[in-house]
Amino acid sequence: LPVPPRTIECYDISNISGTLAVGSMVCAEDGLPRRSRYRLFRIRTVEGSDDPAMMAEVIRRRFARAAQAGWAPPDMVLVDGGLTQLRAARAELDRLGLASVATAGLAKQLEQIHCGPAGAERVLTLPRDTPALLVLRALRDEAHRFALTYHRRLRAERMRESVLDEIEGVGE
Repeated sequence: LPVPPRTIECYDISNISGTLAVGSMVCAEDGLPRRSRYRLFRIRTVEGSDDPAMMAEVIRRRFARAAQAGWAPPDMVLVDGGLTQLRAARAELDRLGLASVATAGLAKQLEQIHCGPAGAERVLTLPRDTPALLVLRALRDEAHRFALTYHRRLRAERMRESVLDEIEGVGE
């Protein structure tokens, strides 16, 4: 990047085999969380367990709404995941005319950063104690926590539901 990104949005997907799939967006400005800009998404259009398609839906919805509201895009979009999630997010940003937004994917297993232009991506492996990696990892972990908390809440609500709730005269 020519300059360090001031505003970074990080996205994650949480589901169990495609059930109650949700997405999250967390935001940091100057490396610090900006909780007022956090967002949650219920996945509406993807059936089954297809994380890249779910990531594309979340990116599409977030940036389509941002364009309507006149919000400025972030300096960087970080996705939790590797090359497939990164490509899905980048494709949606390109479709929305936001190809200039820096994008990267942070894969959990080896803490590798996937970045670069479409078709010429490269993998960066930074030392584990590098400040830049620490900020990206903290954002990725926060997006994961935020999505997982929402997913657990939805699962708990569903477990309390019963077919008896829908019977007239019995109900709740």
